[in-house]
Amino acid sequence: MKRNVVGASRLRGTIQLPPDKSISHRAALFAAISEGQSVIENYSQAADPQSTLACLRQLGVSVRKEGTTVTIDGAGRDGFQEPSEPLDCGNSGTTMRLLAGILTGAGVSSTMIGDASLSGRTMKRILDPLTAMGGVIRGREQNFAPLEIGKGEIRGFRYELPIASAQLKSAVLLAGLFSEEPVEVIETVPSRDHTERLLRLPVSHNGNRTILRSDRSIDLPVQSYPVPGDFSAAAFWLVAGAIHPDAEIVLPDVGLNPTRTAALNVLQEMGADIEIEPSVSDGPEPMGTITVRSSKLRAIKLDPQWVPNAIDELPILMVAMSFANGRSEITAAEELRHKETDRLSAMGRVLSVAGEEFSLRSDGILIQGRGTHHVRPGVYDSEHDHRIAMSAAILGLVADGPSSVDRAEASDISYPSFWEDLEQLSRTE
Repeated sequence: MKRNVVGASRLRGTIQLPPDKSISHRAALFAAISEGQSVIENYSQAADPQSTLACLRQLGVSVRKEGTTVTIDGAGRDGFQEPSEPLDCGNSGTTMRLLAGILTGAGVSSTMIGDASLSGRTMKRILDPLTAMGGVIRGREQNFAPLEIGKGEIRGFRYELPIASAQLKSAVLLAGLFSEEPVEVIETVPSRDHTERLLRLPVSHNGNRTILRSDRSIDLPVQSYPVPGDFSAAAFWLVAGAIHPDAEIVLPDVGLNPTRTAALNVLQEMGADIEIEPSVSDGPEPMGTITVRSSKLRAIKLDPQWVPNAIDELPILMVAMSFANGRSEITAAEELRHKETDRLSAMGRVLSVAGEEFSLRSDGILIQGRGTHHVRPGVYDSEHDHRIAMSAAILGLVADGPSSVDRAEASDISYPSFWEDLEQLSRTE
């Protein structure tokens, strides 16, 4: 599907963001292994979290939906049924990696499959530690889905994360919930902390090392709370508002977990006019309202320490860097080459269409920003990647003529209402 984008004379309005996918996945999975009933409000309607719900149903978990509210009757740690058919994770790496941790820990014989994109993404990072801690799990050609899970016995385990990865960390900790002995994960570079926050896992610190623990003795809380708006979705409007010469965009109920909002820090360092009003939340995740206005941005050399917690927002931050005054630089972002597509190369193609000046590196990019300017209109290709599709659309809002995005339906993966929200903000009446 092709979507047309016309340069907007101004951007004004309030956008209710889609629910956070990362939290939606975890809320459902953690509710399923708890002993009580969880009522999750504002659950994400995007394709990936729906894949998680479908897998849980196949495992015999009672899952009921009413609008955006999901009610799950926990099966407990040992209540999953062996599925009669392969568990289809669709395009969702989060579903596959986190559920693999749970099923390997529980020893539930099962097969996990995904679409062509997911089947091409390596699972080696989780397979190695899950096997080392006593789990039985194998991949196609050793490292790829389908994943075959058998009956094992999780042992006590101490694992230092080789990279900052919330999904890897979570897979090991979730398997550890089935161990009679402590499983410890050591983190030296912070990553998203939703898993330990929502499960209330023990956390300690030793210098720059964070030590997280899980084992069978830990009581698992029910997951009854509202899911906040997705900060990763907010990032597109934060950049749109900052680079557009006539903009004011209000984003209520956004998740403000400090392990997720590095992109907010980056934009503030760049001089973006951003106002944050925290709100009272009924759940374990902080929330608030963010307002962004037209800004004059300055170039930035991104601190590599920020990269893990801004990895999903780096494509749209590259757009912001194109509108800064001076040369910006991203390094230590080789992980972008292993997402739904090679996002470094894909964003290079997007920036080329727009006429921006940049130089790709193996692990990052240099961008020569030109300050506030109109980009040339063009035809973009999402390459089936939701973040590439939406980043291209934001560039189209500041073009001096009509642009289009091919395979624009990719945005449905994380933000089904993106194109409607873009149209709403662009209206001139």
